[in-house]
Amino acid sequence: MDFTFTEEQQAAAEAARGVFAGVVPDTVPSPALTQGPVADDFDRELWARLASADLLSLLLDEEFGGAGLDAIALCLVLREASKVLARVPLLESSAATAALQAYGGPELKSSLLTRAGRGEIVLTVAANGRTGHDPAELAVTARQNDTAGATGAGDEHGASGAGEPGGGEWVLDGVQTVVPWAYDADFVVVPARTGDDRSVLAVVARGHEGVVLAEQISTTGERLGELRLESARIADRDVITADGAWEWLRALLTTGTCAQALGLGERVLAMTGDYAGKREQFGHPIATFQAVAVQAADRYIDLRAMEVTLWQAAWRIASGAPGALPASGDVAVAKIWASEGVRRVVQTAQHLHGGFGADVDYPLHRYHAWAKHLELSLGPAAAHEEALGDLLAAHPLG
Repeated sequence: MDFTFTEEQQAAAEAARGVFAGVVPDTVPSPALTQGPVADDFDRELWARLASADLLSLLLDEEFGGAGLDAIALCLVLREASKVLARVPLLESSAATAALQAYGGPELKSSLLTRAGRGEIVLTVAANGRTGHDPAELAVTARQNDTAGATGAGDEHGASGAGEPGGGEWVLDGVQTVVPWAYDADFVVVPARTGDDRSVLAVVARGHEGVVLAEQISTTGERLGELRLESARIADRDVITADGAWEWLRALLTTGTCAQALGLGERVLAMTGDYAGKREQFGHPIATFQAVAVQAADRYIDLRAMEVTLWQAAWRIASGAPGALPASGDVAVAKIWASEGVRRVVQTAQHLHGGFGADVDYPLHRYHAWAKHLELSLGPAAAHEEALGDLLAAHPLG
């Protein structure tokens, strides 16, 4: 068995390190010092550099200007991005375009994918549901109408509005909360549930009729959005009805979140090691004290467990290889370790840094805020433990 990354995957990671090399987390106000969001928009300059380095089209096929790589390559790039707290919708836009490519119709793909890969348009995903705890697809209902006489103009970005002459449409109602980059993305991919208990994905333009946004602020200080759909009419071509589309997209988003947690944890442990090697007590660096070394070693073990479970989940998604459990089982294990592990890493870092850990002029508090956000994104560890238990009950091992 060969566990090494391919040359193409390593090249993507190297390109990401080059792009993120000059990014400094302190270039925006601290969330501890601002009442509202830390910025009105994401880092558009960094987004343009990612597009120039072909890192926004990693998962797209050649026909859409992409490199045709897989979830592992995306996770390698996300790992680098989170080390510098990159303020870009890289995970959401990349995962959304990958899902559209895998499950969308020809018209939808041709209208969006190439432009998304070039960074000209941005996609995000409403993946947290109404409360952040319930399945996201249950937060919105979708019913299909036949609209033989309906007409609707396309929006400014190229996706359709309501039904076209002779076409059908879907009507969406419901609320999705904490949608990342909702005010900045051009399109939101919204999971919804039909009357016959199927999951569909609707590609909804941000300014579409029947779409209402309300501002929410994350622990990181970023502006999120509560997305309300009030009888929003979406054309057939903008709705993906293929079986498994939402489940696949959710697995990719969750695995990408684990990659972000891993990169953040690695950076925080490196910061802690550097600080502990210089900070002296009783005439010696505190890194030489056994109690400090043991805590740091425990967090290193956490990171290695986060890493191995991440690559197992990413490999299952990328390869489609069978296993004792469905791929969702590996994703759940990765998310459990990522949620618990990144929390322990930042808590230990805060403890070993002493007062510096709470100093808003020192970047550690930013990493702590991002870690808390990642820990709870797409479900905390307890939710994934419950999902894993259900899978083990349905697929007994041995």
